[in-house]
Amino acid sequence: MLLEEDPSTLIRHTIANFNIAPDKSAVSRISESLSTLQQARDLRVREAETSLRRLARTLNTLSSQHAELTSSHSSTQHASEISRLDTQKFRIAKAASDLEMETERLQAQLAELNARLQELELQGVDGADATSGVGNGGMGGVEDEVLLRLKVYRSLGIEIERDAEGEFSRVVVRNDRKGDVHVVNIDRRFSRFFYANYFWQSL
Repeated sequence: MLLEEDPSTLIRHTIANFNIAPDKSAVSRISESLSTLQQARDLRVREAETSLRRLARTLNTLSSQHAELTSSHSSTQHASEISRLDTQKFRIAKAASDLEMETERLQAQLAELNARLQELELQGVDGADATSGVGNGGMGGVEDEVLLRLKVYRSLGIEIERDAEGEFSRVVVRNDRKGDVHVVNIDRRFSRFFYANYFWQSL
């Protein structure tokens, strides 16, 4: 025989001289790591697929909405609406200008009426005394003057009321612009000019 010992014995001794336990442990750890990585990869793939399906549904919804809006939008209708709004804007501007002009006209008319009323106030009792002795014609002139005063007062929003004795005892001043109403009881201790100034301030 070439060998003095049995080959199987030599093989057993050779195997015993090799320390393969650390290698087996390393291979086991590598296998576990590979398994863990594979599980993590599968999880990320499933999450990516779920996210992709969700994004696909969102894309389909947005595409449908976009198509609907595109089909319903009409450039002709849009231009017509812009034209209508421009026309309405010009009409409102013209109406505002007309109102401003009318306000100025009414203010001028009011100033003219105020001047006329002040003129009548300045005539006052003197004019009545001057015509009191003329007879029936003179009395008619006085009545016409009183009626004219009352008419001017009323046009300005001033109403004068008589008491039971026929004397002017109360004045109602209405300011339609402010929505105010003032009731003034006439006191003979105050002059005509005092009441005239008070009335103008109320107006």
